[in-house]
Amino acid sequence: MSNTDKVNEYLDKLDHPLKEEMKAVRDILINANEKLAEHIKWGAPSFYLNKEDMATFNPQAKKYVHIVFHKGALLHDDSGLLQGDHADRRMVKLHNMEEIEANKEVLEKVVNEWVVLNDK
Repeated sequence: MSNTDKVNEYLDKLDHPLKEEMKAVRDILINANEKLAEHIKWGAPSFYLNKEDMATFNPQAKKYVHIVFHKGALLHDDSGLLQGDHADRRMVKLHNMEEIEANKEVLEKVVNEWVVLNDK
């Protein structure tokens, strides 16, 4: 079974109030850059490039789609989408489809900037 099949299976079986929203965010992230790959890591869908983790869903959050951007502190985000003051990572919290659609371009920009920084 491919990693994409494993992520599909995970999402199909997931009992989450924002399951469709998670699927929409997944589509945005994985389609933002053809160099990205996905798999299940830390018990959730995760995105990576050259074995370097980019972002991981946190399905424990039930009131919003929660994504951890590993090394997100290195990214430039004037929109305020990337939140937090951790030394390395930043968080994204999207509450509904409207927020997801409104932030699609910002998510794509963040992904592509991350790829440029980490494509070695």
